[in-house]
Amino acid sequence: GSEAGLVRPAVVVTADRILRGGPNVVQVVPLTRTIRSSGSEVVIEPAAGNGLSVRSAAQCQHVRAIATGRVGAHLGNVGAVSLRQLRETLALIFDL
Repeated sequence: GSEAGLVRPAVVVTADRILRGGPNVVQVVPLTRTIRSSGSEVVIEPAAGNGLSVRSAAQCQHVRAIATGRVGAHLGNVGAVSLRQLRETLALIFDL
């Protein structure tokens, strides 16, 4: 696949203890409206707490580091269940 060059929402997956230190870069998992049957993506339903307006897929296969200056407005939190699924999928991808 290729890296999408779009501005899109993403889930910041950098650990809180790192974020408290004010890093110059953070790790993010981009979201897409295109839902695929892929073991490397986590589907997140729109909910009041996450700021999403449509069902989205977190593209764990496209996790990347970006400069904190590229991070836009905070939309919300994905919730405990989706966060656990993201962690499990990233662990699978990186064989952790």
